[in-house]
Amino acid sequence: MLKYESLSDALSRRIEAEKRTGSFERMGFENSNITRRNSLKKDVGSVWRPPFVHDIDKILHCPYYNRYTDKTQVFSLIKNDDITRRSLHVQLVSRISRTIGAALNLNLDLIEAIALGHDMGHPPFGHTGEAYLDGLYYAHTGRHFMHNIHSVRVLDCQFPLNISLETLSGIAFHDGEMELEEYVPQEISGFGEFDAIIERCYTDRKFASTQFPTTLEGCVVRLADIIAYLGKDRQDAARAKVVSEDAFVNEDIGSINAEIINNLVVNIIENSYGKPYIKLDSKHFKALKASKRDNYNLIYESAATRAKLDITAKPMMRDIYMRLLDDLLRDDRESPIFTHHIDYINKSYYKRVVPYEDSEPNQIVVDYIAGMTDNYFIELHRHLFPESDYKVEYKGYFD
Repeated sequence: MLKYESLSDALSRRIEAEKRTGSFERMGFENSNITRRNSLKKDVGSVWRPPFVHDIDKILHCPYYNRYTDKTQVFSLIKNDDITRRSLHVQLVSRISRTIGAALNLNLDLIEAIALGHDMGHPPFGHTGEAYLDGLYYAHTGRHFMHNIHSVRVLDCQFPLNISLETLSGIAFHDGEMELEEYVPQEISGFGEFDAIIERCYTDRKFASTQFPTTLEGCVVRLADIIAYLGKDRQDAARAKVVSEDAFVNEDIGSINAEIINNLVVNIIENSYGKPYIKLDSKHFKALKASKRDNYNLIYESAATRAKLDITAKPMMRDIYMRLLDDLLRDDRESPIFTHHIDYINKSYYKRVVPYEDSEPNQIVVDYIAGMTDNYFIELHRHLFPESDYKVEYKGYFD
C-alpha cells in the first residue's frame, strides 16, 4: 500500500501565518553577500536579474551544459528514451531542491545555480567512467579525478565564468554518495581558502569527503541529489530489466520514486524549518541509508550494470588517454586533443590569467575526456583506433 506523508498541521499553519503577516523568517543566503573572484560591473545583480541568476545563465550557456544530454546517469549502452540521462537528473535535483528551499525561505536562485551545475564535470559512462578516469589520472600524477571537484574546474578554469564562491562551493561539495542525518554549512573565508581546499581534494580523497557547502542552499542540493536518484534509479533499473519493479521492499520512506521524494522532502521541511541546518529525523535517515544500500546491492554493483563497460569502455579509455597524452607531448596539432579540445576551449571569449595550454598535460587530457559524451567517446576511439577489437554494442529497443 502506498504511503504519502504530509507536513504537520502545526507547521503548515505556522508557515501560512508567517507568509500572510510578512514574518516569514528569511533563512536563505542574501544576494548582497555574494562573493566573486573578480568584481566585474557586468556581474552585478539588478532588480530584474539578481546576482545568482547571472550564475544560472552562465551555467546554462556554458558550452559543456549541452553535453549533459548524452551522458550516462546509471545505465550505459542502452537505447531507451525512458532511461534517465544526466540532463534530466540535474533538473530533478533543481526541482526537489527548490521545493524544499521555497518552504524554508531560502535563496532559490542560488539553489538552481548549484543544482544545474553540480554534475558539469561528470565524464562519460557515469560513476563507472569516473572510476576508470580516476585510476588513469592517479597512476600518472598521484592526483585524483572526482566529478564534483572537476565541475568546479570546468566552470572556474576551463571556462573562467566568474561564478560565485557560494555556487562553486555547493557544486564542489555536493557529494551525493555520502548521506548524513544533519547538514551544517561550513565557513570559508574567501577564494584563497576555497582554492587551497580544492587543491588538497585532488590528492586526498578522504579530505574531500569531509567538506561541506558554505550555505544552507548548498546543503539542500546535496541532500536533494540523493533524493533525486534514489527512486528514479529504481524506475530505470526496471525499464532496463536489471531488476523487477517489485524487487524493493516497502520501507519507511516508501519504495517507489514518488513516495520517496514526497516523504523525504516533507521530513526535511518538518525538521529544518527555521533552523541553521538541514536535517532528517533518525527514522527517515535510517530508511534513506537502507534504501541506498538496496540500490547498491541490486543495481549499482550488479554485473548487468557495468559488465560490458569493464570489458570495453575501460580498455578504450586507457587507449584514448595514452594516445592523447602522447599526441599532446609530441605537439601533434592534427590530433583531436588540439582540434577538438584545445582549439575549442580557446575559442571562448573568457579572459584567462594563465593560457590554457600551460596546464599540466595529463590535466588537459583529463579535461578532454571528462567533457566527452558517451557517443563522442565511442566515436573518438573508432577514429583513433579503427582496427581495434574493442567494439561497443548497445542494447537496442527491440533486444
